[in-house]
Amino acid sequence: MLRSVGQERVAGSGEDPRVAELRTAVSRLRRELAGHPAEFPDRGIAEEELAALDAMAAGGSPEIPRLRRSLLLVAGAIGSVSALAPGLREVRVAVELFGEPPRG
Repeated sequence: MLRSVGQERVAGSGEDPRVAELRTAVSRLRRELAGHPAEFPDRGIAEEELAALDAMAAGGSPEIPRLRRSLLLVAGAIGSVSALAPGLREVRVAVELFGEPPRG
């Protein structure tokens, strides 16, 4: 049985379940953002950082400090849009599955 930082890999896929969770959460929030009718000043930033999160997850082993940076940028960009709060929360939870960044 394969393990990755205490997490079992998704059976048969070889994919870390944390990565799968992150990809799902990011995809959902990207769809919600695309369907949100209101324009707001930092929407482009949110879209770019969600794309970056998606690319990191697709790579299979994202860097924790970069994940957290992107999460902070997305949260800052869409934090005032209450309709997107549940999706943002899912992305935050998925990022937190990767644990704390190493302290230097």
